[in-house]
Amino acid sequence: MIDISPSVMQFLLAFIVVAPLLGAATALAPAPPGLRGSSPEQAVLRHGVTVTGAILIAAIVLALGFDHDQPSRMQATTDTSWIAALDVRIHLGVDGISLPLLVLTALLTFLCALYSYFKPPAGPSPRAFVALLLVLESGTLATFAVLDLLLFFLAFEMVLIPMYFLIARWGGAERQAAAWKFILYTLLGSVVMLLGLLLVGLHAGTFDMVALATDNGSGLSKSVQVTAVLAIGIGLAVKTPMWPLHSWLPDAHTAAPTVGSVLLAGVMLKMGTYGFVRIVLPIAPDGMRTFAPYLAAFAVVGIIYGSLACLALARRGAGGDLKRLIAYSSVGHMGFVLLGIASMTPTGVNGALFANVAHGLITGLLFFLVGALKDRYGTADLDTLAGATGAALYGRAPRLGGLLAFAAVASLGLPGLAGFWGEMLAMFGAFDPAPGLSRPAFLTFTAIACFGTLLTAAYLLIVVRRVCMGATRPAAGAEETGPAPELADVQGYELAAWTPLVALTVLAGLWPAVLLGLTDPAVQKLLAGGKS
Repeated sequence: MIDISPSVMQFLLAFIVVAPLLGAATALAPAPPGLRGSSPEQAVLRHGVTVTGAILIAAIVLALGFDHDQPSRMQATTDTSWIAALDVRIHLGVDGISLPLLVLTALLTFLCALYSYFKPPAGPSPRAFVALLLVLESGTLATFAVLDLLLFFLAFEMVLIPMYFLIARWGGAERQAAAWKFILYTLLGSVVMLLGLLLVGLHAGTFDMVALATDNGSGLSKSVQVTAVLAIGIGLAVKTPMWPLHSWLPDAHTAAPTVGSVLLAGVMLKMGTYGFVRIVLPIAPDGMRTFAPYLAAFAVVGIIYGSLACLALARRGAGGDLKRLIAYSSVGHMGFVLLGIASMTPTGVNGALFANVAHGLITGLLFFLVGALKDRYGTADLDTLAGATGAALYGRAPRLGGLLAFAAVASLGLPGLAGFWGEMLAMFGAFDPAPGLSRPAFLTFTAIACFGTLLTAAYLLIVVRRVCMGATRPAAGAEETGPAPELADVQGYELAAWTPLVALTVLAGLWPAVLLGLTDPAVQKLLAGGKS
C-alpha cells in the first residue's frame, strides 16, 4: 500500500464520481480532427475507453492509498453543505464496505468500454452510447460513495434513464417492452423508497448516513423504524431483485446488449443489497429485526424459484434463451445475499458482501461469454446452440468452451473460486442468526438454501453439457442440419476484457481474506452502532 495525503484521497474520490459526467458531456461534442482516427465513431469509442480507464486507475490508486489497518473508518471524506434549509450535504467517503464495490464498478465499466471499442453494439450513434455508459457509471459510483440519504436517492435514480435507453435503443428483440418494464418497476419502487428515506431524515433531524448509523436507531421509535424499513426495503428489493419483485429482470437481460447485461448484473443489482447494508441494518435495527424473517423467507423462495426456472429453461425442447437463464440465476444468487443480510450477523453480512462482489465478477463474465456466443451463432436460444449433437464448443472453440465451463462452475460455487465463500458464509450466518430472531425458522431457511445449491449445480452442469460437449459433426443416423458452423475462438480483445474477471475470480476464491479483511471490521462497526 502507498501513503497518500488526505487531500489527494479526497480529490481521487471526487474525481471518480464526477469525471464520468464530464466525459459524457465531452463524448457528445465533436472530436478534434487529429483525434478521430479512421472515423468519428472510432474516436468516441476510444474516448469511452480512455475516460473509463482513467477512472479505473484512480479507483486503484484510491484502493492502494486506503488505510487497510482501519477499514471501518470513513476515508477520503468530503463534507460540504449543499441545501442548508434541509441540512442536505455533499458528503462522500469510503470504507471497507463500499471500496470493493467502487473498484468493481470502475473495472466492469472499463472492460465494457474496451469490449465495445472492438465490438460496438448494433444501434444508433456510438456517441450517445458512450455518453449513456459514462452517466451510468457516474450514478453507480456515486451510489457507493455518498453518505447522505437524499444524495443516495439521487444517485440511485440517476442510473435508470441511461439503462433504459441502452436497452431500448441498443437492445435486441422486444427491447421496447423490456425497457418500459424495467423503468416502471424501478421507478415505482424508488417512489416508495423516497418516502421511507424522508421519514427517517425528518424524524431523526438529519439525512447524514454516518450520524444515523452511529445513532443506531435510538432516535427513531419502533413504529417509525418498521414503516421506514418496509418503504425503503421495497425500493431496494426491486433493484436487488428479490422474488416476487424480480419479473422485470429476465426481460431486461434478454433484450439488453451484452455490455448492458454485464453492467446490470455486475453492478446495478448490487445497489439494492448495498442499500440494505448501508442504510437499513444500522439506521433501523429494530425495524429490520421485525422484517428479517420475512426477508429471509422471500430470499430462499427466490433461490428455489430462480433455480427451478433455470432448470426449466435448460431442458431439451424448452426453447430457453441462455441470457434469460443467467438472468434467472441472478435471482437465486441474490437470494443468498439477502439471506446473509437477513441473519443480521457479522458472518452473514460479510458473506452477503463477498457474494455481491463474486456475483459481479462471475455473472459479468457469463454475460460476456453468452454475448460472444450470440455474435457467433446469431442466437442465444439454448436448443439452437445445442443442435442435434451439442454446440461442441470444446471441439470447435476450445478456449471459449473452457471459459464458459469455468464461469459455470464458479457460479455454482466450486470451492477454490469466488462463488463459494459468499454463499457459504451467508448460510453460516443464517444457521446462527442474531439474538431476537427465530433460530428454528432460520435453520429451515438454511436447509432450503442448501437444497438450492444442488439445483444451481444441476442447471449449470446441464448447460455445460449441452453447449460445450458433443461431436463436432452429426453422429451416424442423426438428422443432417447442414455443416457445423465455423466458429472463431476467443479473440484478442475478448481475452483482454475477460482475463481480469477470470483472474479475480480465482484470486478471491483462493485468498478470500483480501476482501473479508476489508469488510469485516466495517461490518462489525456498522452492526455495533458505529462503535469499533
